[in-house]
Amino acid sequence: MNKEDFIEALKEINIEITEKQLKQLDQFYHLMLEWNEKINLTRITEETEVYLKHFYDSLTITKVVDLKEKRTLCDVGTGAGFPGIVLKIVFPNLKVTLIDSLQKRVNYLNEIIKVLQLTDIEAIHSRGEDYKGQYDVVTSRAVANIEKLVNYTMHLVSKDGVFVAMKGNIEEELTTSVANKLKQKYNILKVEEFLLPKENSKRSLVVMSHK
Repeated sequence: MNKEDFIEALKEINIEITEKQLKQLDQFYHLMLEWNEKINLTRITEETEVYLKHFYDSLTITKVVDLKEKRTLCDVGTGAGFPGIVLKIVFPNLKVTLIDSLQKRVNYLNEIIKVLQLTDIEAIHSRGEDYKGQYDVVTSRAVANIEKLVNYTMHLVSKDGVFVAMKGNIEEELTTSVANKLKQKYNILKVEEFLLPKENSKRSLVVMSHK
């Protein structure tokens, strides 16, 4: 996905990206490559792949949540900063908390925040299950299977908030028995399944809330 394709694909999910935001994403990409040589952040490094599988993929959360209407977001297990940093760049209205269990990655995230001059965003060295806070939106991308994931995330979701699990193909994880177990404690509001443009790999967004 080149940058022109990226801009067009975003229009299809109702995102108009600005020149400033495109520049910040470009800076983010190059900083990530530099740090990736020092610490293990991602095996996806080709620019067209990053724009598709990291940048665009991070923004697909807008298929199920209107982020313009939200105030606070927490990204649990953010890793290289996906989706949290991308969401902060494109939705500057959000106050974002990035949580990662590895201090080296937190140092990298702080460098990204500083160089890109992002405000109202912090990177925290913690595990999701140990962190305290309440957020309008909590998300986690490619971290753990959904049954385990709720233990790391749902305590961070505010009374009226939502948790969005960003997954590949969810079918094997979200079996009928797992869904029934989750429904005893939480509402499963939506399961949105779609294909990434260009390569057609499966993606799923599972939206949950407190009962």
